[in-house]
Amino acid sequence: MNLVFHLLKNRTMAKESMKARERKRIALSDKYAEKRAALRKSASEGDWDAMIALQKLPKNSMKIRVHNRCNLTGRPRGYMRQFGLSRVTFREMALAGLIPGITKASW
Repeated sequence: MNLVFHLLKNRTMAKESMKARERKRIALSDKYAEKRAALRKSASEGDWDAMIALQKLPKNSMKIRVHNRCNLTGRPRGYMRQFGLSRVTFREMALAGLIPGITKASW
């Protein structure tokens, strides 16, 4: 764990407010997922009341608004889904031998 701390000690991290906003979006999308699915199904069948109710749900409750971020640094770009890390953090951890099964390619 000290090696991970050492790798991240000199890294620029995402603002805490941005990471908190993403956590809020994830929580809202999980909370309203079933309700949104039911309303969406009704709205597709032509129910206008369901369509209006769907519009009244919070914007951040949509799954599409959630942005993938690095679990360690919060970096929003260069995200690798398989590992949950940004490409920069992944490279540092792989070179330090912190990710099992990952070795630098050589041919």
